Amino acid sequence: MTTPTREREIETVSRQRKRRTRSRTLSTLPPLVISSLQPHEYDLDPACISLICPTCRTWVPIRVAQTERATAKLVPHHTEPAGTEDPVRCLGTYRLVVIDVTIARWSQLLEEGVAETNGRRSNRVTRKPKTAVAPAVMQIMAPLLDATVTRRAYEAHTQGCAACAPPKNTHCVDGERLAYLATHTKRHEPARTAILAQRDELTERFERSRWYERALGWTKTADDVRLSDIQRTDDVLAALLQSLTPKKADGPQLTDWESADLMSVIRLLATQLEQIRR
Repeated sequence: MTTPTREREIETVSRQRKRRTRSRTLSTLPPLVISSLQPHEYDLDPACISLICPTCRTWVPIRVAQTERATAKLVPHHTEPAGTEDPVRCLGTYRLVVIDVTIARWSQLLEEGVAETNGRRSNRVTRKPKTAVAPAVMQIMAPLLDATVTRRAYEAHTQGCAACAPPKNTHCVDGERLAYLATHTKRHEPARTAILAQRDELTERFERSRWYERALGWTKTADDVRLSDIQRTDDVLAALLQSLTPKKADGPQLTDWESADLMSVIRLLATQLEQIRR
């Protein structure tokens, strides 16, 4: 009697089962073939097999069922950040994945891609731009000074400097610079005068073109402005004339002074209206 009872107790003990994916839900999208993706868009490392979901462009792990069929699916995921309330699940959830690339082939494709990228890098040396030489003080001051100013500055210096007195042919450092500046400005005075005249002519042409532009713009809007002025003056005259004639016979009447002031304003507005309509 003890043997059947013991066998029945052994059979009723739950056995450890192999874990597998129990969800039979499949995505409506067609199966995703690994070989159709770029090598950098999937990872076949056994520690974490994953790929970039073509629907939401995010990295998603691949769950491989430990069964005889060994089906591979994308795990459930959504496009919102983690912790978002009521997230919307991506259409690529539970999408079948066909792993037709080996780990060795995937590593070889990655190495070839890195080698190709390194080969596209340019080895050309970019030269630094040469720094422009700063102009001398004489070159900066020459366009600002004319021959008369430099000659007077040189004469004033020679009169007060003992080394640059007229009987002597020597100059001090400042006297030599002023003498060179006077000679330089005298030589380039005709070209400087022509440049200044050309600049003044260009400035005058620019101002004249701006005046023409303003006149043309005023001509385009003159009719509209004139009609607006006429309408505004008519409205003011109508309001003033209505104030002269009260609505009720027993209403408040204007005094003689108020009537005179009101009539003077009406005459002034009538004159302006006549001038506008001409």
